Amino acid sequence: MKNVFLFAFLTLAMVFTTEATAQKFSGLDKSPADIAYYPSSSREMDKAARIIYSRPQLKGRSLDELAPKGKVWRTGANEATEITFYKDATVGGQSIKAGTYSLFTIPGEDEWTVILNSNLHQWGAYSYDSAADVARVTAKASTDDEELEAFSIAFDDSGDLVMGWGTARATLPMTF
Repeated sequence: MKNVFLFAFLTLAMVFTTEATAQKFSGLDKSPADIAYYPSSSREMDKAARIIYSRPQLKGRSLDELAPKGKVWRTGANEATEITFYKDATVGGQSIKAGTYSLFTIPGEDEWTVILNSNLHQWGAYSYDSAADVARVTAKASTDDEELEAFSIAFDDSGDLVMGWGTARATLPMTF
């Protein structure tokens, strides 16, 4: 009989303990994280590059308000965007050693400056330090008829990095 009471007591204790420690989840992240790979085919095992970034939404705001021309931008939202090269690469004409780098941009009218920086795990561009820059290269700016609500990064079929938001696009040539 003691065992029955002990079992009932432990069962009730587990139920109340589970309810008391249940995790509360807030809503979805307003700028969810995303990953782009080159090559992008999920079947391709020999990846050359990966980029991890967050995707802010325009939500009626202007691109110039969120990523002002002429100012260092984290290239997304939340933590600074990070790019990993699994093999040595040529980025915007400059040789880059395999490794992981923070990626910042300075948006412009006709071109964007793309910055690879050796300081990782930075929140935004608030602690950006140009002394840690590994490379500064130029991406060609253009516009597109398609409006992108969420900031997006992808590699095209040739390996070039393409960034887009609103109707703005920036293409950075890369070879591996």
